[in-house]
Amino acid sequence: MGDKSHTQQPGAAGRALTAERPSSLRNVVLVGHSGAGKTTLVEALALTSGAVNRAGRVEDGGTVSDYDEIEHRQQRSVQLSLVPVEWGGIKINILDTPGYADFVGELRAGLRAADAALFVVSASDGVDGATRMVWEECEAVGMPRAIVVTHLEASRADYAQMTAVCGEIFGADDPDAVVPLYLPLYGPAGPDGHSPVTGLLGLLSRRVYDYASGERVERDPDPAELELISDARNRLIEGIIAESEDESLMDRYLGGEDIDVKTLVDDLERAVARGTFHPVLMAAPAADGARQGLGTVELLELITGGFPTPLERTALPVTTPDGRPRPDAVCDPDGPLLAEVVKTSSDPYVGRVSLVRVFSGTLRPDETVHVSGHGLADRGHEDHDVDERVGALTAPFGKQQRTLTRAIAGDLACVAKLTRAETGDTLSAKDDPLLMEPWVMPDPLLPLAIEAHSKADEDKLSQGLSRLVAEDPTMRLEQNQHTHQVVLWCLGEAHQDVALERLRTRYGVQVDPVPHKVSLRETFGDRATGRGRHVKQSGGHGQYAICEIEVEPLPPGSGIEFVDKVVGGAVPRSFIPSVEKGVRGQAAKGVAAGYPLVDVRITLRDGKAHSVDSSDAAFQTAGALALREAAGEARIHLLEPVAELAVMIPDEYVGAVMSDLAGRRGRVVGTEQAGPGRTLVRSEIPEIEIDRYAVDLRSVSHGTGRFSRSYARHEPMPPQLADKIREQAERGT
Repeated sequence: MGDKSHTQQPGAAGRALTAERPSSLRNVVLVGHSGAGKTTLVEALALTSGAVNRAGRVEDGGTVSDYDEIEHRQQRSVQLSLVPVEWGGIKINILDTPGYADFVGELRAGLRAADAALFVVSASDGVDGATRMVWEECEAVGMPRAIVVTHLEASRADYAQMTAVCGEIFGADDPDAVVPLYLPLYGPAGPDGHSPVTGLLGLLSRRVYDYASGERVERDPDPAELELISDARNRLIEGIIAESEDESLMDRYLGGEDIDVKTLVDDLERAVARGTFHPVLMAAPAADGARQGLGTVELLELITGGFPTPLERTALPVTTPDGRPRPDAVCDPDGPLLAEVVKTSSDPYVGRVSLVRVFSGTLRPDETVHVSGHGLADRGHEDHDVDERVGALTAPFGKQQRTLTRAIAGDLACVAKLTRAETGDTLSAKDDPLLMEPWVMPDPLLPLAIEAHSKADEDKLSQGLSRLVAEDPTMRLEQNQHTHQVVLWCLGEAHQDVALERLRTRYGVQVDPVPHKVSLRETFGDRATGRGRHVKQSGGHGQYAICEIEVEPLPPGSGIEFVDKVVGGAVPRSFIPSVEKGVRGQAAKGVAAGYPLVDVRITLRDGKAHSVDSSDAAFQTAGALALREAAGEARIHLLEPVAELAVMIPDEYVGAVMSDLAGRRGRVVGTEQAGPGRTLVRSEIPEIEIDRYAVDLRSVSHGTGRFSRSYARHEPMPPQLADKIREQAERGT
């Protein structure tokens, strides 16, 4: 961990890295807010490990940071990417995740595929609320974590202050478990008065690692450096000993014994792997022409020495596709095949590509596997229970795909031509199908209504949308039968932008966003009567039908009730269903602003018929006319859908959130504590007021709030709003 002997590793560029056993694998996910420097750190680690040359390029072309076209235009990462590197004979699968909240689904996939997390924190920007929440998620499942501080070159960067902040935020329960392993070595101040970081002071080894020359040079500290080391070293040792499994170690240390470095390093590595100790390191990209970035050797040693192997991961529960329990998945290359699709993407040349984490067994190209899909019917994902032939296995590196002969338990690989498998699906042996419980997907709550730009786009829209949601399980596709809109439910505005861009560039479908409609309803505010008269005579058979109805309001949720109270055969029995069909058809179209009529009783009281000219069509028309006339005499209420909203927020934002809800016509129905420092606010609020709540809550709570919504009922809309909507309906807008 930076306190051992280090040499430059042989380059891995141009060849696929293949793990021979799970113990020689490490899977680590990089977590941090957008702009924290995760991708830059990946590039620095690739350079130090020899995966790329000094120009940042791999031998067979491309770079580790080759993005797709959308990422170039967005100027940020929008998807999970895998970069395999090698250090000391250990294959490290580095999973780089987007830092923007709209792509938290990619982050969750990275957490599922990894066995440890590296939290990347900018020395100039600090720790945002979303990063804190991810830390708490990892803490809840005991995932090993470490922290690396970046952007040390910024003029306002303060490493000491940032490590203190990390201790307060990430070590709230145990401040001694979040401490630095190194201190920065500063060079001469520049013209702006800022002193650059040129090396590291190793606290355990009492050695200096000087990167000023572009090469890592190890030397003894001078007296001033040694004094700096001594103060911080004592706190680090106490933190390590507190987590040690050797209960006698603390007594020996307090008794004045000088604990040897090897014992401390071994205990440190075990505590990190258990997820009880979280060291803080620093890193910076290599200077021009240099072979190593500052702190990258130390970081690679932490990953290979302190992070757990796949063998140490808690076994995951497994069932058969029909729900019968099976033994938990154990990381054994010779065990039954069990793998999971953690990401799905499309390649213009090879088609669908699935990034797969193998949990048990060994996956080989050209074998037939069983695909079991958990199903997300509410998001447009169908259940899967089919056999498919695996195409080529590859390891990605930038835009390159390097061929693999196999992927053993614990490893990750890309699989080509799985045409039915989607993100979250399970791959297993065709004669022993298995199913893993999928990870929790964030619920998309920002609607985007779209329509095809042209007839040609309309013909391709259905296929394009199905492929889009197959790639992204955080997206929900809705064909709203009430508003007749196609709606993509997304996680945020950036998520929407990427969806539209992918439809256009990947699937050749141009769509136009349109205003999203909520499902309004109409109902009668009081009792009314109406008479429908449809009488026409124009040669041959005429049309003759008269009916009289009474309409009265019913309690919410009653729907449409039709009652026949005709006496004396005024309307022949054969035409009673025709009248009902006519009034129900008109009710579906609406009687005021074009929204369906609900919660009324329509009673047929009287009518007239002609022995020759009456017909089914005539009485349908008369029924519709009667309902329209009754509506002209009554007060018609517009009903709007009301949602039950549950908002989870830190305590400091409760006032701001409740004030915001009140401004949206929301009614707070209760609050309750939901864990340390968090409050759950429950409210009822019109759905028309929360169309953009996924964006607005993020702003109000500084990215720390979450919410869920569910339909409660329809309620009368305030008259001034209802009048505005009626005016828009009359104008046809």
